[in-house]
Amino acid sequence: MITSETYSKSQIYSDSFENDSEKYKMIAENVTISYGGVPAVKDVSMKFKEKSVTALIGPSGCGKTTFLRCLNRMHDMTKNAKVEGKVMIDGIDLYSKEIDPIYHRRKVGMVFQKPNPFPTMSIFDNVTAGLRLNGVRDKRILNEIVEDTLKMAYLWDEVKNDLKKPAVELSGGQQQRLCIARALAIQPEVLLMDEPASALDPIATQKIEETIIELKKEFTIIIVTHNMQQAVRVSDYTGFMYLGDLIE
Repeated sequence: MITSETYSKSQIYSDSFENDSEKYKMIAENVTISYGGVPAVKDVSMKFKEKSVTALIGPSGCGKTTFLRCLNRMHDMTKNAKVEGKVMIDGIDLYSKEIDPIYHRRKVGMVFQKPNPFPTMSIFDNVTAGLRLNGVRDKRILNEIVEDTLKMAYLWDEVKNDLKKPAVELSGGQQQRLCIARALAIQPEVLLMDEPASALDPIATQKIEETIIELKKEFTIIIVTHNMQQAVRVSDYTGFMYLGDLIE
């Protein structure tokens, strides 16, 4: 099994990725996703450039979120779900039997549509939850990562004096930025965002969009949105999906 110690280009290295390794962080090749034998995503191939924002747009139910979730192997937890094709990050096929999915999920962070901070935890503990699960206990390191990630999520100045405050007492927009900081704390290389501003007011939405634009300086970002104007504002590349197909 490939873990953090053995995560290297081996027999599961893709020749097609090798030709593009300097340009693309992640590649999906001929991905089909089915539930109970019924395809929801059909033979989709996409390439995602490093340190860029790619927006997936299209009407509700067209397969955007279904496709996004396959990039983090989240369908592993869905009964009767089947993923065919290849999804590669740095040339590694994420669906190879040799891949450790837990380690992979550290490389690909996820921010969901609705803010979902851990309700019984403080702001500080929300950010450090993933780190603690991975054995990080040094208080100095935890403090540094909390400050760094909250700054990246444009939340530090608003909460730096209230880190022990329950996360659920934050506004909706602040909670979503906290969830972004939580995803960044485990130091992913790719960040997936599923309509991260759809439940927010215009001011909070603007904050999220500004955050996305800044984060692409360090991360490869793939965002699902039904808002075409938002896609224009934040993305470098766009894919339009319809009825499970990638149209363009």
